[in-house]
Amino acid sequence: MTPILAVENLRKQFGTLTAVDGISFAVRPGICFGLLGPNGAGKTTTIEMIEGITAPSSGHIFFKGEPVDANFRERAGIQFQQTALPDFLTTREALELFSRFYENSLPITELVESCSLDGYLDQYASKLSGGQRQRLLLAIALINDPDIIFLDEPTTGLDPQARRNFWTLVQNIKARGKTIILTTHYMDEAELLCDELAIMDRGRIIASGTPQALLREHFNAMRVRLTRDAFTLAPEDWPEPLEVREDAVEILSTDVAHTLSMLIERGIPLASLEVRPPTLEDLFIKLTGHALRG
Repeated sequence: MTPILAVENLRKQFGTLTAVDGISFAVRPGICFGLLGPNGAGKTTTIEMIEGITAPSSGHIFFKGEPVDANFRERAGIQFQQTALPDFLTTREALELFSRFYENSLPITELVESCSLDGYLDQYASKLSGGQRQRLLLAIALINDPDIIFLDEPTTGLDPQARRNFWTLVQNIKARGKTIILTTHYMDEAELLCDELAIMDRGRIIASGTPQALLREHFNAMRVRLTRDAFTLAPEDWPEPLEVREDAVEILSTDVAHTLSMLIERGIPLASLEVRPPTLEDLFIKLTGHALRG
């Protein structure tokens, strides 16, 4: 299957600074592909080069097997981190305005339904709540019925319920066969939405694959968590690897039953005990040395 999007040896130089250092990846059609990285990793520059906003210093970008050209913008939809809409436009007027920018556009009624905008059409866009505004911007990104949609940290600043509502919209869009390129600062968002992902650091891709495959590759242990006051032993006296955090201790256990037996034998209270598999947050910290928001 020909990838819908592929980059080869993509590089961006700003003077002596190498923001993107020869990266390559391919995206299958119809999936959500996540590009993750700490601040300064190069992911935003990468996305901007693919979108045509910034010119690469070198490398190649392909859309459906062909080099990207001016027509790519007709087949792509973009939801930027920040988008300024004209003052005193209603939601309906904003959709009508942007629909005129394309030769072919979806009916306004279809966009309103797919992005849950019914009830806000006659409200000024500047008066919308954070979640409502993001749904409007998503509708604008979909207005030309694109094959591929770029979502750049679309839920930053939203409350938990608004984030979940937005996730549902994204899943519905993917169910229609659209390809989504997502950047996000929320690991739970990446775990839920992304079929495949690439983790960037210092301009390079340091890991890529499905979330499940990456976790299997880098972890073979469960995490047994206890509060610091419950774990009364010195870390060096415990026979398994563990991580001491500010408020908790996490034991990396390859045999949870054996770990629990040792805790009981040593008189450690288990009231605060939690057992969980490793997450993308654990993977990210292991690979980059810091949390995603770093």
